[in-house]
Amino acid sequence: MAMSAWDVGESERWTVMVQIRVVTLLGTKVSPRPTGLSLRDNLKNRQHEEKQMTVRGIPKTGASLACYETWDSIHWVLVEQQVRRLQMRIAKAIREGRRGKAKSLQWLLTHSFNAKLSAVKRVTQNRGCKTAGVDKMLLQTPKRKMQAAQSLKRSGYKAQPLRRIYIPKKNGKQRPLGIPTIMDRAMQALHLLALEPISETTADKNSYGFRPKRSTADAIEQCFCVMRSGNRAQWVLEGDIKACFDRINHEWLLQHIPMDKTILKQWLAAGYIEKQVLVPTEEGTPQGGIISPTLANMVLDGLEEAVYKAASPWYLNKVHVVRYADDFVVTAGSKELLENKIKPAIENFLKERGLELSSEKTKITHINVGFDFLGFNVRKYGNKLLIKPAKANIKAFMREIREIIKTNIASATTEVIRQLNPKIKGWAHYYKHVVSKRIFSKVDNDIYLVLKWWMCRRHPKKNSAWRQKKYFRSEGLRNWVFSAKFRNKSGELINFDLFKMKYLPIKRHVKIKMDATPYDPEYREYFEKREQLKRYASCVHWVHSKTQHLVGVR
Repeated sequence: MAMSAWDVGESERWTVMVQIRVVTLLGTKVSPRPTGLSLRDNLKNRQHEEKQMTVRGIPKTGASLACYETWDSIHWVLVEQQVRRLQMRIAKAIREGRRGKAKSLQWLLTHSFNAKLSAVKRVTQNRGCKTAGVDKMLLQTPKRKMQAAQSLKRSGYKAQPLRRIYIPKKNGKQRPLGIPTIMDRAMQALHLLALEPISETTADKNSYGFRPKRSTADAIEQCFCVMRSGNRAQWVLEGDIKACFDRINHEWLLQHIPMDKTILKQWLAAGYIEKQVLVPTEEGTPQGGIISPTLANMVLDGLEEAVYKAASPWYLNKVHVVRYADDFVVTAGSKELLENKIKPAIENFLKERGLELSSEKTKITHINVGFDFLGFNVRKYGNKLLIKPAKANIKAFMREIREIIKTNIASATTEVIRQLNPKIKGWAHYYKHVVSKRIFSKVDNDIYLVLKWWMCRRHPKKNSAWRQKKYFRSEGLRNWVFSAKFRNKSGELINFDLFKMKYLPIKRHVKIKMDATPYDPEYREYFEKREQLKRYASCVHWVHSKTQHLVGVR
């Protein structure tokens, strides 16, 4: 019978646990039990020593409950350091092939109070912190947050059913989401702290979705790198997995995901409640769970190796894989190679995991025709590869802008700008790394036309000169600045301008290294430099936005 590497390391667990010692801070030595004292007296002395440690403000490595009395007194820097230290040790054990030690360290991390505090902090500060599950419970007060951290225990834990909701998709269909309770989300965040170092260490090199320090900009830049030259691959397989999150095989997950099987089985079999009816789940992972994207990534890890093995030698056949979550593209030198070898290999890889390719979205195209990937259009014009915003995304964005403006016919101008600016800025910054300058100018003009209709609708009896004077102002070389005046907190009357995309500088994104992971100390300085460059770019954009009237239209 075949055994996984994780099962082989099981016998190593107790040996490693015996070797683990609690390291006290500042070099404090633990004295042996004094002779002549009873066990009760010795325990009293030990409790007195622990109280003295707490009074001095020196939290123990074990992170007992006595370290922090209230949620507001938590030293979050020390908490994150302790959690990070164990995560680095887990990743190191995986790199060395010591699965048993990694499993023991995972157990230590999921039972650490520091990790429980970090998990509760994450679920109470993210975007879904105000979304309740079937129990309608939220953690909004410091007292309840501390109680939640103290109650995160493996013994007696029972996962509750999910609350089923639906959100619209681009094609008009509905996407089902399963919302776990706040305590189930905290338990998922706790086990994610122990699972993420392993998933990052064993992940495919060109996987960019739902991974720390990686983004869609990295995936698009990788597409540019493998297809920019004239002698690169000319054929592309656009792959999309049909209902990826909803069809993952539970047996495969329980056999291959290196985490507590009892907890994982409860999450998978929790079911969901729809119209006050409990529906059991026999396959898939809930899309609303914190740990679900990592589970889906670990299910698809190995796709890159399967493709390279089917197209061997892959470097001569110009084969490359770029994946973002369940969307991926595969390049090759010929259409026949993609049809006869690579696509069947992908189908066999997915079949083992209970998945299949979507026949509607999976197709093979030539690079001169182009393809859409993650909202970008990748296409060669002659011998030059250009990446632009996809037409479908431009139309969807303008549809959303028109809807906002039309629903605010009677609203104040400051309210209209307040709703438009975050949408415009977010869309512009998403596409600022590619060939977007002309499209930005065109979208700015389309927004102006919608606002012109909005002004005529509000003031049908006024002429254009009056409307221009009321809603637009001039600053430097800019004469058509849609603006409104309002008073800030200090009572000063200032201008509130509508953001224009065409003034945003276009700068190519620097792609992350394929092997880089935040859980490898070798790349610590590398990620620090990337963070510095990111902060510098943010400062440049801020200064540029404040000096647009000085540089004029470029």
